[in-house]
Amino acid sequence: MSVKKFDFFLLFLLLPFIIISLLLVSEISQKLFIKEIIYIAVGIAVFLAVYFIPIRKLLWIIPFIYWLNILLLLLVDIAGVKILGAQRWLKIPLLNITIQPSEFMKTTLLLMLGYLIYKHPPRPVYNFKEFLKLSFYIILPFLLIAKEPDLGTALITLIIGFGVLFIVGVDKKIWISIGIFSIIFIPVAYKYLLKDYQKKRIEHFLNKPSYHVKQSLIAIGSGGLSGKSKTEATQTQLKFLPIASSDFIFAYFVERFGFIGAVSLIFLYFLLIVYLLIKAEKLKDDYFAKVMYAGVALMLFIYAFVNMAMTMNLAPVVGVPLPLISHGGTSFINFMILFAILENLVSRKEFLHSHGVK
Repeated sequence: MSVKKFDFFLLFLLLPFIIISLLLVSEISQKLFIKEIIYIAVGIAVFLAVYFIPIRKLLWIIPFIYWLNILLLLLVDIAGVKILGAQRWLKIPLLNITIQPSEFMKTTLLLMLGYLIYKHPPRPVYNFKEFLKLSFYIILPFLLIAKEPDLGTALITLIIGFGVLFIVGVDKKIWISIGIFSIIFIPVAYKYLLKDYQKKRIEHFLNKPSYHVKQSLIAIGSGGLSGKSKTEATQTQLKFLPIASSDFIFAYFVERFGFIGAVSLIFLYFLLIVYLLIKAEKLKDDYFAKVMYAGVALMLFIYAFVNMAMTMNLAPVVGVPLPLISHGGTSFINFMILFAILENLVSRKEFLHSHGVK
């Protein structure tokens, strides 16, 4: 394994997000700050563990991981734990903890698409039959997650899956057909498929912002051009802003650092996403790595865009964290796994080739 091939610049791009997360969480709650340090430490440990796995030699395991995750989603429907009206969690016996299989599905789906596209790459684009085969692996988890119900996560999974196919290459006539079908189907889905609370969120978004969003808008507006000091950021410090450490952490960030801070943070995400897309483009026929780089870029964009948009009342409120910044172990560790896979696929490729492994 060559240290020269290790992508240190990618780690350099990730560092500002970790620093920002630690700063914001420490100002919101010292108790959460200690947990955040633990999450980051675990994330780094998981990163190192995944990095040293010979992923290219173990691609055959990916279908088993995918179907195991599908099985867990099915078990959620049968024996899942219901919290606040949603049945999304599985309780682990003896350990007395719960896991949310839908959170792992996005990473699993990326791995599965990378495996399938690696096995049968486009020539030069996928036709309708090939597209349908790949779509099955995207739509199946979408339906299972949407049924929980968790429409936000389900839609993100759907967009990531089809976004990867768009980047890899699909006949443009297929996309036109999907666009026409979506225009017809969306009103039907709203009337007959959405739950009442989901319709209520959309109605709040279109007509009257909820309490959470109102407080978020006040926090963002009060930040002004350059933001406020910690003691003057009253929306958060006086607990007016709900879920300030996770779902609405962007609102607190803007309250603290203002418009200049918001633009700077968006630029940091822009740099990271564009860098990953450029790397994906350079990989050419290395389709497994190409899918992973493009997929992680898409995931970062969707998470960041949706989170920021909902705090500014530009999208309905869904439980989507601000990637690498929101407090919480599952999201951060999941991204650390993904970045470890990216580093692994680039730097360990040379190591495997030098030992006669293709």
